[in-house]
Amino acid sequence: MKPRVRTLVGAILVVGACAGSASAAGAEPRYALAGGCHALRSQASGETVVRVQDGYRTANGTPTALRLRATALGRYLLFDPSEDFLAAAPLGRVEAAGTASAHADWEVRESGATTFTLVDQGDRRALAVSADGTLVTVEPGTAGAAERFEFVPASGCAKFPEAELNATGEAARGTAAHAEVSGLVDAHTHLMAFEFLGGQAHCGRPWHPWGIAHALVDCLDHQPNGEAAVLENTLASGQPLGRHHPEGWPSFQGWPRWNSLTHEGVYHRWLERAWMGGLRVFVNLLVDNSTLCEVYPLKRNSCNEMESVRLQIRRTRELQDYVDAQHGGPGKGWFRIVDDPFEARRVANQGKLAVVLGIEVSELFDCGIFNEVPECDRAQIDRQLEEFHRLGVRQMELVNKFDNALGGVAGDAGNFGTVINTGNFYETGRFWDMRTCTDESHDHEQATAPDGARDVLVANGLREFLPGGLMPLYPDPPHCNQRGLSPLGEHLLRRMIQRSMIVDPDHLSVIARRQLLTLLERERYSGVISSHSWSTPDSLPRIHRLGGVVTPMAKASTDFVEAWRQLREIRDPRFLFGLGYGADINGFAKQGPPRPNAAANPVRYPFKSFDGAVTFDKQRSGTRVYDVNVDGVAHYGLYPDWIEDLRIVAGPEILADMARGAEAYLQMWERAVGVPGPVAPRPGDGASGGATRSTPASRAAACRPLRGRLTRSGLRLARLGWSAHTLLRRAGQPTRRGARVWRFCGRGRAARVVAVLTPRGRLALVASRHAAHRARGVGPGAPARRLRNRAASLGAGLLARPAGRGASYVYRVRGGRVRWVAVAARDVGRRRELLRRYARLAALD
Repeated sequence: MKPRVRTLVGAILVVGACAGSASAAGAEPRYALAGGCHALRSQASGETVVRVQDGYRTANGTPTALRLRATALGRYLLFDPSEDFLAAAPLGRVEAAGTASAHADWEVRESGATTFTLVDQGDRRALAVSADGTLVTVEPGTAGAAERFEFVPASGCAKFPEAELNATGEAARGTAAHAEVSGLVDAHTHLMAFEFLGGQAHCGRPWHPWGIAHALVDCLDHQPNGEAAVLENTLASGQPLGRHHPEGWPSFQGWPRWNSLTHEGVYHRWLERAWMGGLRVFVNLLVDNSTLCEVYPLKRNSCNEMESVRLQIRRTRELQDYVDAQHGGPGKGWFRIVDDPFEARRVANQGKLAVVLGIEVSELFDCGIFNEVPECDRAQIDRQLEEFHRLGVRQMELVNKFDNALGGVAGDAGNFGTVINTGNFYETGRFWDMRTCTDESHDHEQATAPDGARDVLVANGLREFLPGGLMPLYPDPPHCNQRGLSPLGEHLLRRMIQRSMIVDPDHLSVIARRQLLTLLERERYSGVISSHSWSTPDSLPRIHRLGGVVTPMAKASTDFVEAWRQLREIRDPRFLFGLGYGADINGFAKQGPPRPNAAANPVRYPFKSFDGAVTFDKQRSGTRVYDVNVDGVAHYGLYPDWIEDLRIVAGPEILADMARGAEAYLQMWERAVGVPGPVAPRPGDGASGGATRSTPASRAAACRPLRGRLTRSGLRLARLGWSAHTLLRRAGQPTRRGARVWRFCGRGRAARVVAVLTPRGRLALVASRHAAHRARGVGPGAPARRLRNRAASLGAGLLARPAGRGASYVYRVRGGRVRWVAVAARDVGRRRELLRRYARLAALD
């Protein structure tokens, strides 16, 4: 071995020997340190770092074992066996600190093949060894070898505090990057809500660089007993006064709960547990409301909704980096932000979580309205749409809680509706224009009480925040907001279609939603989803006919099962039906409560994930142990338990539909970006599941691969040698999509065209039983005698003959007739056994 190579290998072995789950292979050595147990050795003296009272020095004795907890890519806390942190202190000292801080957060920089310098994030000073062996900090680059260290394997490290997964096994992977995905989809969750409403209305956050003890703490205004938590108390009970235990980590006595609304519910380890349970597509909706932000007295962030969205995008990418840091470096983690359905499919089939960025705000692109005057124009919409698409946003709702310049909202009901309607007046200068409508589908009913009970925010603690006044006296229900989709809203919708973005019509008024769906039907656009049960029943069949997806709000398991059964009744058989859910967690939405009859028929721990890959026990966070039978979905980590509860309520059939949820979402997204669907529109439908634009291609025959002749190159839309991606783009979505075999024009053995791919995903054989596809004049249905003396037998009823340029035609004969024909690429056709193997994979009869 060459000396230079030997040195590099030695460096990797030194830093990677105790690196926990991180693998040093293919990663920079400093990243592979994550989670490892190491001692620090000074390059200058060769001595290791030991703990002495409240500080550290180098010595020849037993070294102090340090747990390296990643805070970001290439940055670490050094956690010693006494559960203190090696930290920089004033006057260049180094101390053992009881809590993490910027001074205990060390950037590790590679300074040689096996050595590193450490720079703290507080004063940006480098760790070094003084002349007497004491650890000190100096200006980086001033102490030479005294500030260079090696990490050497050690034992006896303390366990860094963390929520447990209580899951054994590995997350299931797909069979190939281009194959169908088996997994769950959550199309509606607010992962970065800790930054919304000014950044101080939500308690806790999904991660903190310094760990769970910093991430899951209650809001200061909730201390000491929750009496001052006006927003939480009001949302939970309708009353501003109330009490709850404010402690998060480590006891979690008061939160999270299935019905707590202002506390963090998606800590990253809880999300990781759900990912291990089969979650493969996750839509992170960036959320805010400027009016509620402005009236809430505590804030540290801007109340501008789009500024908040920008911040939440940055935070999402920081979380991706944080997860990567725990697993060994960039790209190593399970949390991956994706930009298109092809990347999402690759990520999901790698066994990782494909994260889609979306937006749900009340003034999208600053398009408010006041006294009927829009506060934006088309140029502003175009500029901001371009910006946020560039930032990675792919799914959007046009409205949320308030009317805006794009369209009207469905409104909220009850006391909370009164609050929100007041906010609508505050924001737009108008209350909702709710009038009696006779249609079965309608918006949320509003108060119709006499004047004496019409005080704004009556019986609701948010009167402390919003101005008083009189609400309008609405006519008898049912109510429909008369504000529909505006010309600006229609303009935005067309621009979203041009950018192949996913449209969510939830929260729109009935009138606006119908107008939106009519436009999508005219455009034959499949990129539409109802993500969390805010679209009325009349719209759901239309969404299905477009090739869109419906993911009901996750709630009580029995209620969710009923929603699933209703959706199965209206599904469109032309498209893959898969069931997802919209958790809406962190979005002022309650989660699923414990099932009332759970004691008689409980979820029994341990249980297997729906795919059988992972075994789950009761989840433990700190000193708290969660049981879905008792706690419901108290936090996101209990979604695997909720899925198991669905199985108990409805049996394996609902799990089969949910296992197709991620695939259904990805196929919808593929059609949105221009991949032709598996079918053409039904006559008179007014909607199409085919190509996503109104083009000649989208109006063509139901199955694209049936077009053209079979030649030695394949079919016109299925050429030998094409990649799986090119085949998808040209031939359209197959009805079955395996790692090696794709079936078109019918399901299973009823398919009329089959594509067989190489292990590397290249098209190597195309088979057809379509009568128009003939190989040298012989096609399906022809008498087998026409092949006599013209084709060689491969056995099992298979015959082959040269097609030219090394390709081969293959014929399947049974009962004296040709059943199907195929053409195989040169690399397959020239090897008899390989050709027979590929022909058998086609299996068209």
